[in-house]
Amino acid sequence: MNRNELYLIYGQDIKEMTKKMLREGQVAEEIPQGARIGLKPNLVVAALAETGATTHPEICEAIIEYLQEAGHRDITILEGSWVGDRTKRAFELCGFNAIGKRYGVKVHDTKDDGFYTVKVNGMELKICNSYQQIDYLINLPVLKGHCQTQVTCALKNMKGLIPDAEKRRFHAMGLHKPIAYLNKAIQPQLIVVDGICGDLDFEEGGNPVQMNLMMMGKDPVLVDAYVAESMGFSPKEIAYIPLAEQLGVGSSDLSQAKITEFDADKRQAVRRGTPGRKVRSLVQNVCEKEACSACYGNLVRALARMSDNGTLRRIKDRKIHIGQGYKGVEEDGIGVGVCCKGFSRHVAGCPPRAVDIVAALEELD
Repeated sequence: MNRNELYLIYGQDIKEMTKKMLREGQVAEEIPQGARIGLKPNLVVAALAETGATTHPEICEAIIEYLQEAGHRDITILEGSWVGDRTKRAFELCGFNAIGKRYGVKVHDTKDDGFYTVKVNGMELKICNSYQQIDYLINLPVLKGHCQTQVTCALKNMKGLIPDAEKRRFHAMGLHKPIAYLNKAIQPQLIVVDGICGDLDFEEGGNPVQMNLMMMGKDPVLVDAYVAESMGFSPKEIAYIPLAEQLGVGSSDLSQAKITEFDADKRQAVRRGTPGRKVRSLVQNVCEKEACSACYGNLVRALARMSDNGTLRRIKDRKIHIGQGYKGVEEDGIGVGVCCKGFSRHVAGCPPRAVDIVAALEELD
């Protein structure tokens, strides 16, 4: 797999989705035998993955099974929750301690580490010692929103490898610049993104949006640029993305990316549980019939973006139609996705990007 490639896969079997991407990318073959492999999930708080806050444990299971079948044995799950929570509690609640016992892999809380200091373009950064014990790092972020940075995914997930005092300092500095600089110092070899049901707005969960999507790439800047657009933002609006690009961490040029989709026919949504209050509020004007998860999720993210920037009022009482149930329907109204191309106002795409949905809806009178 090259750095300009992104894999996208849809479905409901998280372990099989993960393994399929790993096999397609021939990941095991590029890791030297005997390498010390680190799996870095997002366990910012002790909350189940279904809330949209944390990495699904099935992803770690699938990666471990895949690597062990290829003869790789030295594997560590490592993470440090945010300052307000305990990593060990998250490990236990989210099932990672059980995974460690089941597969004989180490589960390490980076809050127990000392740290070392590096300097990146004049900025000093403190990094947990355990990172120095890893030869091949696999970053396992959740595709979700954040109340301060708007988007959090591959680049921001590296904060779990710095001490709590450094996390506090990052916030005092405004997050964006130190996140970009941190990714010059810590560079994972692979990124596997959990886009199954990331939270709409908040890093700590509560408003999950069902997407049934996973991604894989090697360039964290490219991954985050794609994620930003999927949430209705230009990558330039998320300050740490262009900053990281300027530092040479990666490229945000999606026009040069090679994007491969797997199992696009499995996009059909399966709603798990009750949507959060904000999601229910955002979709009150949405008429959904058999909508695919990716299409529906991008619409919700687009509406959230419009809510944030004050343009959601332009929709007023208009209905937005989405889903395969509208195939062949031709009438006046708003349609989202290729299945709704018969509506007089139509946002193309399968699935349409959230950024395109925002642009189209903001043109409404």
